[in-house]
Amino acid sequence: MEYNAASAWLMAAEQEGAGNFLRILLIVMVVGCVLTAWLLLRGYRRKDD
Repeated sequence: MEYNAASAWLMAAEQEGAGNFLRILLIVMVVGCVLTAWLLLRGYRRKDD
C-alpha cells in the first residue's frame, strides 16, 4: 500500500478534531487576504518623482 501524505494528514486531523484544521484554514485565509490587499493597494500608489 502506497503512502499518501495528504490522506495521512487528513486522517490525523480527523483524529484530533476539526479545531486545528479550522484554525490553520482561518490563518491561511487571513494571510491571503492581507497579501491580496497589499498587492492591490500597492498598484494604486502614486509615483510623484
